[in-house]
Amino acid sequence: MGKGFFLSKPLGVGCMILGAGAVATIIALSVVYSQEKAKNDNQVLPTDGGTTTKPPSNEPWDKYRLPKSLLPQQYNVTLWPRLLPDPTGLYIFTGETTVEFKCVEDTDLILIHSNKLNYTDSASLTSVDSGVKAPSIKSSFLQSETQYLVLQLDGKLVKDHMYQLYTKFTGELADDLGGFYRSEYYEDGVKKKAFPCFDEPAMKAVFHITLIHDIGTVALSNGEQKETSSVVIESQNVQKTAFGPTEKMSTYLLAFIVSDFAQINNTIDDVLIRIFARKPAIDAGQGQYALNKTGPILKFFEGYYSSKYPLPKSDQIALPDFNAGAMENWGLITYRETALLYDESFSSNSNKERIATIIAHELAHMWFGNLVTLRWWNDLWLNEGFASYVEYLGADNAEPDWNIKDLIVLNDVHRVFAVDALASSHPLSSKEEDIQRPAQISELFDAISYSKGASVLRMLSDFLTEGVFTQGLTSYLNTFAFGNAVYTDLWEHLQMAVDNNTATQLPDSVNDIMNTWVLQMGFPVVTIDTQTGGISQKHFLLDPDSTVTVESPFNYEWIVPIKWMKNGVIYPTIQWLKTKSDTVKEMKTSGPSDWVLANLNVLGYYRVNYDQGNWDRLLIALRDNHISIPGINRAQLLDDAFNLARAKIIPTVLALETTKYLTEERDYVPWKSALNNLDFFYLMFDRSEVYGPMQNYLMKQITPLFTYYKNMTSNWSTIPAGHMDQ
Repeated sequence: MGKGFFLSKPLGVGCMILGAGAVATIIALSVVYSQEKAKNDNQVLPTDGGTTTKPPSNEPWDKYRLPKSLLPQQYNVTLWPRLLPDPTGLYIFTGETTVEFKCVEDTDLILIHSNKLNYTDSASLTSVDSGVKAPSIKSSFLQSETQYLVLQLDGKLVKDHMYQLYTKFTGELADDLGGFYRSEYYEDGVKKKAFPCFDEPAMKAVFHITLIHDIGTVALSNGEQKETSSVVIESQNVQKTAFGPTEKMSTYLLAFIVSDFAQINNTIDDVLIRIFARKPAIDAGQGQYALNKTGPILKFFEGYYSSKYPLPKSDQIALPDFNAGAMENWGLITYRETALLYDESFSSNSNKERIATIIAHELAHMWFGNLVTLRWWNDLWLNEGFASYVEYLGADNAEPDWNIKDLIVLNDVHRVFAVDALASSHPLSSKEEDIQRPAQISELFDAISYSKGASVLRMLSDFLTEGVFTQGLTSYLNTFAFGNAVYTDLWEHLQMAVDNNTATQLPDSVNDIMNTWVLQMGFPVVTIDTQTGGISQKHFLLDPDSTVTVESPFNYEWIVPIKWMKNGVIYPTIQWLKTKSDTVKEMKTSGPSDWVLANLNVLGYYRVNYDQGNWDRLLIALRDNHISIPGINRAQLLDDAFNLARAKIIPTVLALETTKYLTEERDYVPWKSALNNLDFFYLMFDRSEVYGPMQNYLMKQITPLFTYYKNMTSNWSTIPAGHMDQ
């Protein structure tokens, strides 16, 4: 599922600051910041009162997880959405489905998910196997809390035999953006609003879909369209479109759409690529950018995974109303219009960037998430974190001049640091038994799953090397294709790749290293003392007075990979910090101008602090020759310093000192990092005595950047060629 957010560019933000006025001296800013923060720290925040719940029932239909007694094999589903209201003013759909399932444990109970469906006939149960009679349905009822249709039988289903359950139903085509609805539909865990099904990700099956729809409309689903015929049903002339069987897949990836949309298409290596949208948007060429980039991104991922795209088509559709940025339905990806359509005359460069990255995110899921699917939602972070990482790789391949891979530091690493530095954060992976209710599942769709997941997987790919990482991925995908896995399965296949590549040396197993990042919340601040060569780690908390009440299996210590440089020279091997502290003699400096910089290109998921002397020498390096420090690390120094100051680890004046060199900075990433952090101060000092001096200082710092772009654009008459410049 796509993230969906816009990037503001530093030039635009900078021009607003420049037009607003001027700023303060660094010392005055530091003093007032301390005063204002003290006020905020003393505020008492309201707390929610606790709620009580009744003891859990032992009845199977009161439990949120399906029993393991039945496994679906295939569904035959026919749906007829009515696009005009009935006499009562409701928009409805009718449907019927036959689900074939295997009994793996003798049982006299069928639980199947059903939500807001009205059953028009009694359900019927038959046996597929000759010589085996299906028991009769003794009673049936709907359990609304757990969203089950409950069927109690007068005898037992027999292990290893196949059965079919037929139901006929109606439902409302509401406009609530959930289930089967007008304008488009659904998200995780709500397919049960369209037809009864075993709605868990591990309950994979093959789907045969038939849609009945008005003449002049187009029906779409995951499978290829096999046959469309004109028929008369209930005295109405309609069309009936049958789709070929899907691959074995999870219910949450199923999609079906009826619309009057137009489309454009092309074919690449026998894969049909189509973009659907409102006809005026297609006629205006707004789908062309997405069509042009989908093929190259698909080809990139085929190479990255060493696995051919597993479907014959890739449909993408832009919907006017959609409750997510996008959804990776297998072979029929749904998007908000702003996430797929690009208007050359009106859309911004940020729009184009967003479209490229979201398309890459969703196409990455075609393998990682769809071909191989999480067993349960507690491992959601692996699905979404992985796609959030490789979306930058796919978009970079489609737009190689953009340097878009650098933006993961701003969009994901720095973004999630702010959340994961709170005592209320949570680990990436939860225990399966702790994630049961739909509300608990929904809560997992957060910055931790997406952005921290992306950040730690990027770190993993780096210290393994990309070749070893992708070798392990390919093995994992081949082993679990059309099935389900847990995150430790990936660690095992990555470990096999490490064992086959002697060039990659690790201090521990992939499992042991990564569990320190996955099974405990937060991240460390690594402190380097260049006077002694000492390095240490500590759980970084933005509020140093907060109390962490959640115990960690690793005592809030991590196995930390440290890439570093001294005086601009990169050390070739990774320094691993496995304990709370260690000594690295090479990190000790001797000359008066020697400096050390750690976490090169912010590939590690941690912050870095230094002794005062090294901070001073880094500030001199920024002032005298800022390009001796990589651009991403210049952004890191700014972000680390400001957040270390907020956590009362370094003086605020030191954080503000890092902005003095900005008169020489022209790159987007450092400026964006600076503006993100200065915005906090901007809000903190509003209506204070230093607000005016602060504006003066910022105007002084940003004026050279303003002048640089004024000259580049011939006094704002031309558009810069570079993506980051725009």
